[in-house]
Amino acid sequence: QVQFVESGGGLVQPGGSLRLSCAASGLTLEWYAIGWFRQAPGKEREGVSCISVRDVTTYYSNSVKGRFTISRDKAKNLVYLQMNSLKPEDTAVYYCTTELDVSTSYCHALGDFWGQGTQVTVSS
Repeated sequence: QVQFVESGGGLVQPGGSLRLSCAASGLTLEWYAIGWFRQAPGKEREGVSCISVRDVTTYYSNSVKGRFTISRDKAKNLVYLQMNSLKPEDTAVYYCTTELDVSTSYCHALGDFWGQGTQVTVSS
């Protein structure tokens, strides 16, 4: 059974940075499309950034484009989300997952592989 583990969240001031990490037991991440999603209180889960198989395509939501970067560390079997210039509206629980439909203009989660997530709070 695939299990995702997200880490790296925390409390940061507006304008600050965080790097989230995504690990998965039982899965070699470089062989799969991986996406970062987030869910803020009272809101639906939304796709933030996704990367396709073989890194052919990356997706960023308009709200994070130019501030967030998704990347893989194949040696460590991790996927990162580097988040810069953080804003209070980035506050949410962040999740990584696979089984995606990815293009440059959208990223949809087709499966139901969700971990516990990692909390990101942007506040002064």
